Amino acid sequence: MENERISGGFSERRIARWAGSRAERRSDCIAEEVPVAMHYNGRSFAVMMATPQDLEDFAIGFSLSEGLVRSIDQLHGVDVHRRLEGIELAMTVSPEAPAARIERTAERLLPGRSGCGMCGMSELEKAVRQPAPLRCRGTFSAAALKRALRELPEHQPMNAATGAVHAAAWADAGGRILLAREDVGRHNALDKLIGAMWHAGIVPEDGMLLITSRASYEMVGKAATVGIGCIAAISAPTTLALELARSAGVCLDAFARPEVFNVYTHEDRLLD
Repeated sequence: MENERISGGFSERRIARWAGSRAERRSDCIAEEVPVAMHYNGRSFAVMMATPQDLEDFAIGFSLSEGLVRSIDQLHGVDVHRRLEGIELAMTVSPEAPAARIERTAERLLPGRSGCGMCGMSELEKAVRQPAPLRCRGTFSAAALKRALRELPEHQPMNAATGAVHAAAWADAGGRILLAREDVGRHNALDKLIGAMWHAGIVPEDGMLLITSRASYEMVGKAATVGIGCIAAISAPTTLALELARSAGVCLDAFARPEVFNVYTHEDRLLD
């Protein structure tokens, strides 16, 4: 599979900007948002509102983090089809992949909105998936995390232009950000990053995840499902996110800034 990357992710529009008693005509950068349909072996599973960038990363990361494939070997191909109404990601999976056994009653019944990770799930037991405990529980350096947090704004070009998108970034054990992805939806940004990590051959246990959103249960669940053991969120956590992180063995930090952050779970994994 060849990684497709579309430049930009935003468009310019002419606007009237009011300052005081005068209006000034100028250009403004607006984040792109389109429906992206996820299809597995010809069957529709979900429609997500997303930025039309890094689409193959999105398909791979979504499949892994949602447990639709147990390993990347079960995903045989991703085809991008641009339709008048949006974009279709047509994925071919092996017969043993969970995605190959999607029943019509298990499909998401509503479009997945850009701010919602589980919109349209029809049953409570399917809405909250408990990730398995991490097998590898290494330690991380607080100094490295601070370095990564300082670097994070440099890896957010779409947000710098529009002020409208989230980012998910991957930093190595030394705090160097190696990969970052942006999207109007925080879950989409994380899925795209997970897909990019697979393309780059990055081992999830070897570094830290930074997200520019709150630490919701979906974000923690997706990260833990693929083996990420340290998460730093710019905003707040939720109680369910803390419970998932604690049971899965994830070190969860929130309200994260370069000089101050709160460690909510497994604080023994973050060293001075």
